[in-house]
Amino acid sequence: MGVVVTDAEVTLADVLSLRLAIAEPLADGARLVLRRRGAGEERQVTLGATGGRTGDASVAVSLAPLDLGPGRWDAYLEQDGVRVRIQSVDPGFSLDRLDAYALGRRTLAYRAYRTRNGFLALKIDPAEPVADVRAVWFREGRFEVTGLLAYTGLDDDDQHRHATLALRHSDSGHGARGHGDRGHGDRGHSDPATTVRVAATVQGVRFHAALSLCDVVEATPDSQGSWEPYLEVDGVDGALPLGARLDDVEGKRRRVHYPRTLVDGVPIRPSFTSGDELLLEVGA
Repeated sequence: MGVVVTDAEVTLADVLSLRLAIAEPLADGARLVLRRRGAGEERQVTLGATGGRTGDASVAVSLAPLDLGPGRWDAYLEQDGVRVRIQSVDPGFSLDRLDAYALGRRTLAYRAYRTRNGFLALKIDPAEPVADVRAVWFREGRFEVTGLLAYTGLDDDDQHRHATLALRHSDSGHGARGHGDRGHGDRGHSDPATTVRVAATVQGVRFHAALSLCDVVEATPDSQGSWEPYLEVDGVDGALPLGARLDDVEGKRRRVHYPRTLVDGVPIRPSFTSGDELLLEVGA
């Protein structure tokens, strides 16, 4: 039962669309099985038969009715009592597709990808509005950041929106806050008096912001601590954390390292939390 996925995509309507290379036709009763990794929970979908055709076949499965929870789901094909994992040659990564998918307002984000061993799988994450970071740099004494507003439901047009970049100080050092915790309004370690704010530029769903590193260092108690940046945008409920979750790099705190700079002799550098949200670390 030779089946290989040559193209895998989750469409804007949360439909898993697969292009298959098949050595033998799919028969009546052939099923796609999604198995949750680490739990054994399964969902099964009966596929249409391909008749006598071999070579290429297309499969489309609506994911929302399957009630799939967050996590990773491995894909299998079951036919005539035989179940095999579905191989894939599609890496499942297209930033343009991911950007288009992230324009919609969602509660769950589905993504098809190829595992390290070459099999098809689904990755499902909670989807909350976020300012997805694309570039961070220090220039002429400023911290600058650009990115995309994801899962907000805003249109990707030319409309300018009033926005503010705010940095809230944390003396906890490394921001252990994980994915999905957007408690900007009430944190025990935060003090509204230790917040740096500056106007940001938002056009459509693209944003850019810059602020003085001297202001950050001056506002940092004892020149030691972390700053958690977030965006406030007209038309969007709540503050948007600056994170980096749309790409395929997980664990950025371990894998992504920015160079530090010195401001009045105080070291400062960007980094990420364990939940892939951006930090500015002062005195690190």
